[in-house]
Amino acid sequence: MTDRTTTPPSIEATSRTTDSAIAIAAIAVLIASYAVNAMDRTLFPLMLTDVRREYGFSLPQGGLLSTIFTLGMTLAGIPTGYLMSRYQRKTVIQIGILIYSVATVITVIATGFADMLFYRAITGIGEAMQLTALLAVFSSYFARSRAAGVGLLNYAYAGGAAIGPWLGAKLLVDYGTWRAPMIIYGVIGLAMMVLIAAVVRPALSETKGEENASRVSGGAASLNNRNTIVLATLSVLFGLALYGYLGMYPTFLREQLHYAPADAGKVMSIYGLGVLVSLFTGWLGDRFSPRLVLGLSFLVASAIAALLFNGPADFATQATLSLVLGATFSGTIFVNLAACHVKAVAASLAGRVSGLFVTCVYGSATVAGYLIGWIAGLSGWTIAGNIQLVALCLVGAVIALLLRPQDMSRQIKQAG
Repeated sequence: MTDRTTTPPSIEATSRTTDSAIAIAAIAVLIASYAVNAMDRTLFPLMLTDVRREYGFSLPQGGLLSTIFTLGMTLAGIPTGYLMSRYQRKTVIQIGILIYSVATVITVIATGFADMLFYRAITGIGEAMQLTALLAVFSSYFARSRAAGVGLLNYAYAGGAAIGPWLGAKLLVDYGTWRAPMIIYGVIGLAMMVLIAAVVRPALSETKGEENASRVSGGAASLNNRNTIVLATLSVLFGLALYGYLGMYPTFLREQLHYAPADAGKVMSIYGLGVLVSLFTGWLGDRFSPRLVLGLSFLVASAIAALLFNGPADFATQATLSLVLGATFSGTIFVNLAACHVKAVAASLAGRVSGLFVTCVYGSATVAGYLIGWIAGLSGWTIAGNIQLVALCLVGAVIALLLRPQDMSRQIKQAG
């Protein structure tokens, strides 16, 4: 006679419920951590007018300071992909947060252009490490709906981009110095790093999506394939357009349209609200051709940008257009570019291709602020916006037609 030890159904059900609750809590904490990332990167552009006034920086110098963090993101993107093959993604996320939070605080003691430029670049290294690892976590954990998974993560950007400028402007007014918001945001980041250590388990952050491997087929065996090359090109164009807007649009509002800091902060916060469409647009990206989704999105972005820099200057119009641009840029193009990069290759390359995406977007973003500031200084803001946003998005819409959806990974319906 053989004795068998069985677990009562009630205990198994309780265990599954507990595990689900822990997973939901961990996902929520990771989303919140990326919201802090978004808050941090949207803060400095809002402070730029005050920084320029204090240090006497030129408009192109200010533009470079505003987007130089993307140089750090460029340098860290691909190496972070390799780093995740040796260390836990959770650890990489925490180190990233530590780096950009400390660098944000240190920025307030800068003595001039050179050291401030260095500190702002260092923040990008940390932000890239966190973002690359988070993209790998969410695209793997939600392997059956990668774009929707990235869309869920992008809700964090929506929250951070909405709260960051509003809170930053409030702290600027309350304390009367741009240094106070920088220090406070850095401390918030350090607190989030500790929370991740306490809540996020490796079982969630390190999942490779093996449970879904039998349902997914296709994808290139290396990064050297047509879809990845096309997507990398689109990512470069997107970085130039996106950070031409994010890096210098607040300066355009304050110095060209003469908005008060609080009003400029409100407009940028409204841009962040547009990102709330991410989950829906990710769902669209999982069900329709990327040529259609990305092509139309770039086309819409071009039209909105044209209105933004050539249309009425009143608050209601600028806020509405920023809302729609947020839904198009960060809510649709970012989500589907990130997901398509992962879909274009085999599952084992998810970390590396996520790093490539980050490098391409933020590599071009490195010069985006300087470029639009330089063009604006020569020819005015209207021409600068028409060149760097309107024209580049039109080019992106055409290039998206070169994608081959049939070569990307896809779901297989299993019998039975």
